[in-house]
Amino acid sequence: MERWKALMVLGTAQFLMVLDAAVMNVSISQLVVDFDTEVTAIQGVITLYTLVMAAFMLTGGKLGDMFGRRRTFVTGLCVYGVGSALTAVAPTVWVLALGWSLIEGLGAALVLPALAALAAGAYHGRDRAVAYGVLGGLAGAGIAVGPLLGGWVTTYLTWRLVFVGEVVLVLVILALLRWVPGDAPPASRPSLDALGAVLSAAGLALIVLAVLQSSTWGWLEPRDPPFTVVGFAPTFFVVALGGLLLGLFRTHELRREARGQDPLVSFALFANRPLRSGLVTLFNQNAILLGLFFVIPLYLQVVQGLDAFETGLKLLPVSLTMLIASMSGSALVRFASPRRIVRAGLVVLVAATVWLVAVMDPVLEGAAFAGAMAALGLGMGLLASQLGNIVQSSVGEADRSEAGGLQYTAQNLGSSIGTALIGALLIGALATAFTSRIADDPRLSDAVRDQAGTRIEAGLTFVPADQVEQALRAEPAIPPNEADALVDSYADAQISGLKAAVLACAGITAVSFLFTGNLPADRRPPDRRRPPRRRAWTPHTTPP
Repeated sequence: MERWKALMVLGTAQFLMVLDAAVMNVSISQLVVDFDTEVTAIQGVITLYTLVMAAFMLTGGKLGDMFGRRRTFVTGLCVYGVGSALTAVAPTVWVLALGWSLIEGLGAALVLPALAALAAGAYHGRDRAVAYGVLGGLAGAGIAVGPLLGGWVTTYLTWRLVFVGEVVLVLVILALLRWVPGDAPPASRPSLDALGAVLSAAGLALIVLAVLQSSTWGWLEPRDPPFTVVGFAPTFFVVALGGLLLGLFRTHELRREARGQDPLVSFALFANRPLRSGLVTLFNQNAILLGLFFVIPLYLQVVQGLDAFETGLKLLPVSLTMLIASMSGSALVRFASPRRIVRAGLVVLVAATVWLVAVMDPVLEGAAFAGAMAALGLGMGLLASQLGNIVQSSVGEADRSEAGGLQYTAQNLGSSIGTALIGALLIGALATAFTSRIADDPRLSDAVRDQAGTRIEAGLTFVPADQVEQALRAEPAIPPNEADALVDSYADAQISGLKAAVLACAGITAVSFLFTGNLPADRRPPDRRRPPRRRAWTPHTTPP
């Protein structure tokens, strides 16, 4: 038990970092009431939190190299605790944005890369595989448990208590920090590449912002953007600008390395095939997970009419099986290589998504749905049991903070793009299915079909069928029987759209197989593998 004390501290910090985002997502309606604001303002606060983390994760990793990972971890926790305390007493939505989005986001950007590196330093061999499996499982469990905890606290108490609890957890972690082994101070402190930090932060922030706002702005056809570019929605152009800044960032970093200066990120790391494959698979894992966690709550709350707490209960099997599977990673490596375990997890994920499509009907089948959720957690847990360890064990001690920054940047980008992409596909599939059904429904007149078609072209939102019925009843030009036909078509289209979105997640999972070829195929832990044999150099051979 003594050797796992460090993991208890680091695992608590990992769970803390992902919990409040899940809580905020199910507390939106109450936050709107408490701050007397609009839904878009609260969604903007949530978006800003994601932007701050994505923008500064690479910089946070570099600061760990400069000042020591443990010191950076402590500093990040203190910043995070201050943000949580301010959020708990926030009197206005602007203070909420300052405390949660900005201060907590900056704290998380310091904590997470240092956390990954500290775990790698504290454990070796199979113990490291266990540690990263638990950390990955706790991250997924926080995403799944957040709606349950947030729904209960928001419904029966107040969402502010969650952030009070976070302050208490931060204090507990700081009190037990002696359980985490310290890291040796750097022999020479590297310098911070300020221009690189600005370029990377701006590029990542622009890409994440555009992707997250794509459902509001539209990708090419404008929906409700703040501005247009030669008649088109700004989404594609903002993504392109972010990509351009990241291209400039890469050029700048390569020049610094060529001059012998410290880069923010060494691009030589991307030549490391296991690291590159691990980062891409992490990106895909989070895109799938957050895409599904965008779709499934909509099915449970909008279609089935469950509240936030009941939704959390339905998601509980995901948390349980994910945590169990992720903790079994070290035992699984005795029988199969990390590559095979990851591929097995992807197979289970494909099966789970297909199962979920089969049970996603207007009437919820409790046992079948719980089985699909359990299978989903099992697949995610198998991935989580290996990927963090693969990323950290594929680099040396000196590069672990940078690898941690890349790891959580990949996860953050995957989460943002997965949510936006699956959300856009869901709305598109909803519109297509609704259009098809009203075109084939003999109960509808041509006038009502034209009116519905105009409304679909203006943009649909995913709302309960009861709300659609109320709106149609208020339209005197639509007869009651035709209103009923439109409601039926919309309800059917909702199920079709949800199934299409889940199938898209299955497609991303299948494509992920293409990026697993460079994952480790050796069952032995990475730090115990035999190094490649160097060929002896002779005049007739090329020097290694």
